[in-house]
Amino acid sequence: MSDIPSAPGNASQTSTPLRRFGRFELRALLNKSMRSMLWLVFDSRSNQEMMLCMPRQAPNSPAALEHWLKMAQGGARIQHPNLAHVVEVGQVEQWPYLAYDRALGETLEERLARQANPLPLDLAHWLAQGLDGLAFAHEAGHAHRDLQAASLVIDAAGHVRLLGLEVAQEVFPSTVDFNAVTRRAVREAAEEDVVCMGLLLHRGLGGRLVLDVADLHEVVQRMQPRGQEMVRLPFETPHPIAAPLRAIANRATAAQERQRYHSARVFLRALEGWRAAATQEEGGPVAAMIDRIQRLGHLPSTSSKLLHVAQSSSMQATHTSAVSNLILEDMALSLEMLRRVNNALRMQGGAGDGAVLNMQRAIAMVGLNGVEQAARAVKQWPGILNEQNAARMRSLMQRVRRAGEIAQALRPAGYDGEVVYLITLMQNLGRLLLQYHFPDDAQQIKQLMQPPEPTEANPNPAGMTEEAAAYAVLGTDLETLGAGVARYWSLGDELLHMIRRQSPDAPVRSADTDADLLRLTCSLANELVDALAGPEERRKAGVELATRRYARVLGLGLREVMLALQPPAPNNNGEPVQRVAATAESPNASDSPRPSALRSRVAASELGGTGDAGPSGGNR
Repeated sequence: MSDIPSAPGNASQTSTPLRRFGRFELRALLNKSMRSMLWLVFDSRSNQEMMLCMPRQAPNSPAALEHWLKMAQGGARIQHPNLAHVVEVGQVEQWPYLAYDRALGETLEERLARQANPLPLDLAHWLAQGLDGLAFAHEAGHAHRDLQAASLVIDAAGHVRLLGLEVAQEVFPSTVDFNAVTRRAVREAAEEDVVCMGLLLHRGLGGRLVLDVADLHEVVQRMQPRGQEMVRLPFETPHPIAAPLRAIANRATAAQERQRYHSARVFLRALEGWRAAATQEEGGPVAAMIDRIQRLGHLPSTSSKLLHVAQSSSMQATHTSAVSNLILEDMALSLEMLRRVNNALRMQGGAGDGAVLNMQRAIAMVGLNGVEQAARAVKQWPGILNEQNAARMRSLMQRVRRAGEIAQALRPAGYDGEVVYLITLMQNLGRLLLQYHFPDDAQQIKQLMQPPEPTEANPNPAGMTEEAAAYAVLGTDLETLGAGVARYWSLGDELLHMIRRQSPDAPVRSADTDADLLRLTCSLANELVDALAGPEERRKAGVELATRRYARVLGLGLREVMLALQPPAPNNNGEPVQRVAATAESPNASDSPRPSALRSRVAASELGGTGDAGPSGGNR
């Protein structure tokens, strides 16, 4: 193919003598990689500019050429809004090509040449469209095999299309079975396509070539674990990069292959989730979760005791406190009661009084008939879960229940145990809902939190934090997911504040209000449970670290925390007895930090008998 030069690497070097490729006049070399070329040409037959995409190496036999044409024609038949329409699949002598209309737009390479630092939202929008087309192609059994910045074309309206599908096919010896080797290679090629999309995200956000190399296939070969290079987004970038987007970019090029996105569809979901959250558009993880809740309910019921009591007509004779205990044993029913009561309160114009968090008050508001209706509305266990996911769901519920018990034991004197328990439950709402409705995503987050395999360069690797892992999978964090559903349930601004856990990275400075005190108490309980769920050799250190973080503000010491972590002692009926945390007046109080100012005010108020109204419409 002597007509096509191989030396030039950009358009400015290719403007000397007239060169031809069959009927096409070669005008500029738009891109050249180890595997393929993209030419800007003029088609004398149609009298218009075209783009020709062709391999760097011609097929090495008639059988190989026939196989190339077959695969390329199969890719060209795939119809999707984000896949460029192939005008022609042809060949000149032994050189095959795909022809595209230049009117589709400029390549991403050209866009970055004149706009080196696009806004992160614009870049994410372009790559999300490319990922949508790529995912569709992968699901149809085709791969790109040489995805570059020039593989994406952008029109004036910002619509992106992917071109060059199946151009850079592997060159095999002429004696092999092409169908067999293609089937084996397509999954590996698809995974490399996804990594290359991640590299494009790095290039756009970082404002420079990744590893100073233009050919993304070469970059992949140099990255760990194949090579020695590690690709992570630098902290100095042309535009500020939000933490969720940074986590998405770094996961896409993680050194450990098991931590990367293994499909374009999963990568797309994370990127679109971040975009929806950043722009507050309709859609995204919160909207998807609300849609699932509307169709399938929030959580499945783990107990049918209350329904049996209702069916036996003995509920009227059952004390309200006993009914309340039955409801609190079932997380799904507890959430359903909160949803119904607070929605009714909002409809009556009483939302300004705060959310109702005391279950006995909720029962008084809706009546026993309302309780029975709520119990009948909840799906029975295991709902939509299979056996494996049901086991994971039950394990998570046990952890949340344990955190609620610890929070009750640590709560300040005078605060209602039901309120504290329900706030602790609501602080885990996003985790519970994700585990039930999107168990695969929940499992991805859990796997990303596991430390990767140690290497010589990094003998003590650390897993992602839960927040970073959620960003990398969903594009948002679990706190935002839970808060979005709570807002949809009309649970009020005060509760929306209390159900956000204290960030593990943020210092605990003060608790000036009842709501802050309860939020921090429940956050401590959840951190303690997380520490106990870690490796055995780190549990003690984790408990002590969490205690030190909250000790000054909550007026608690390690002694009170260790007492709270002990399982509740059974009473004469064999049921656990709710404990109250030690206060400053208890024996050996000198071993603990001084109570916070807010706790002191609470204690003084209790001794003086000054009222019993607590936050959020509940009792203290």
